[in-house]
Amino acid sequence: MSNHYEKPPHANEDWTIDQGWSSYSQSEHDVWDKLYDRLMKVLPARAAPEFLKGLDALDLHRGGIPNFESMSDELEALTGWRVVAVPGLVPDDVFFDHLANRRFPAGNFIRKPDQLDYIQEPDVFHDVFGHVPMLTDPVFADYMVAYGKGGLRSLRHASLKNLAALYWYTVEFGLIQTDQGLRIYGAGIVSSPAESIFSLEDPSPNRIAFDLKRLMRTDYRIDDFQQSYFVIDSYDQLFRATVDTDFAPIYAELQGEFDLSPEDLIAEDRVYTEGSQAYANKGGRFAA
Repeated sequence: MSNHYEKPPHANEDWTIDQGWSSYSQSEHDVWDKLYDRLMKVLPARAAPEFLKGLDALDLHRGGIPNFESMSDELEALTGWRVVAVPGLVPDDVFFDHLANRRFPAGNFIRKPDQLDYIQEPDVFHDVFGHVPMLTDPVFADYMVAYGKGGLRSLRHASLKNLAALYWYTVEFGLIQTDQGLRIYGAGIVSSPAESIFSLEDPSPNRIAFDLKRLMRTDYRIDDFQQSYFVIDSYDQLFRATVDTDFAPIYAELQGEFDLSPEDLIAEDRVYTEGSQAYANKGGRFAA
């Protein structure tokens, strides 16, 4: 999500563009395949079953960058969603409108071969591999619609950063409790081999039971592994918390600010893991 971007001349009014699938080079397709292969060495025992099922349902292992049109036909048949290409980050109102109408906006560029481990702006691999498989799950797909509609309503308030925290700690960096233990469903984690391991197994981060208001009070890291991860019991819990909550009183109380730091624990938390914060305290990815 973003606020102030100038729409490129070649973009439509809703900021969509042609994916340009036929223009991808073989080396760009090779980057997708290399990223995919690396992740499939770590995800089968760590990713949520719904994510892995979504990979198979959309056949994202067929090789190379997916064609949005054919992939969307398969996705639409499952949950009514389509993937639309955009030139990069888009304004908040555009982003929310796409989600509210079952369109997931995805960047059409892919990172360079020397950016396999980290890229600041989401690329087609993050957006498609990370996000789209979960859109095959009916309940999670409905949650994303509810989030988009809630986002459009939030624009009347000055609390967009609090709502952004909900997206960040669920859609991007969420964990779920399963019969097999904690598993990953957040796109920012599943698209990173290192964070897939860190989020579940490293003693550094906190792992805290999901609570909507508590989460929306919590600042987050945009440039490194998270210091806290929030754990849902089910996608239905996430969906119901979103559609059954009147957000206006929360916005009024929080006034667009965070009063909790990423590493904080509070008395009301149901804690799965109290992290040591050793990774962050050493400087994280920026450590000398």
